[in-house]
Amino acid sequence: MSISVVILTFNSAATIGATLDSVRRVSDDVHVVDSFSTDATLDIARERGARIVQHDFENYGAQRNWAIDTLPLRHDWQLHLDADERLTDDLVEELVGLKDRFPADVDGYMIARLVHFLGRPLRHGGMFPIWHMRLFRTGRGRCEARSYDQHFLCDGPVQRLRHPFVDDIRMDLTEWVSRHNRWASLQARDLARRAEADTASVPPRLFGTPIERRRAYRRFFNRAPILVRPFLLFLHRYVLLLGFLDGRPGLIFHGLQTFWFRFLVDAKLYEMRRQDGAGED
Repeated sequence: MSISVVILTFNSAATIGATLDSVRRVSDDVHVVDSFSTDATLDIARERGARIVQHDFENYGAQRNWAIDTLPLRHDWQLHLDADERLTDDLVEELVGLKDRFPADVDGYMIARLVHFLGRPLRHGGMFPIWHMRLFRTGRGRCEARSYDQHFLCDGPVQRLRHPFVDDIRMDLTEWVSRHNRWASLQARDLARRAEADTASVPPRLFGTPIERRRAYRRFFNRAPILVRPFLLFLHRYVLLLGFLDGRPGLIFHGLQTFWFRFLVDAKLYEMRRQDGAGED
């Protein structure tokens, strides 16, 4: 088998079993990089034959790059996942057919992400497909050094795979809110220091790759007035992009992700500016 797999975990007992079961169908070299879980994550990983290392977590970009630099990956290609992400059956078949004959003129593949939230796949509101660089030739890929919203970069020609992986959000809403509160602080800090633009390695291009286009949309969003733009984003995603078609889970997701979370980022940014003497009452 010519694909090594790297999975980041922290208290991921609810999802890591399904993730490992899916990747074992395409790889015999599976590595779990754990941030000192206190639940049954490591027991489940051991039962499924994964190689486990533990490393202090700073941010996703730093953790992914540490794995790239440190792990003794056996194969020429590497696939990176989170503990709540799993391969679909169609994607498994596509990878099985690809891994024995990777084209010499391709160094990376973007894969679409399909989010499952409260048990429902979210296919509207701009949520599908969301493209991510997750499969690349060893030595050709690296993750952006950003506190939030990191993407992998590939130094070479890139293609897209046809089938998606599933991002199965199983954490309860209390944990979801807690994590997004921490991420809101990181992003507000980056915006206050303009670090979000300074550390970006994926350029914003309206007519570029899907990832570059999303970066361009993010730049446009960041230039809109703070505390107003979360309302505009919610209307854009939930109404114009038909997020309401995903039922109550869609309403809850877009209410939390595109309004509550983005409003919290702006509120923290406003607070930081006031503390620095640059805010307005």
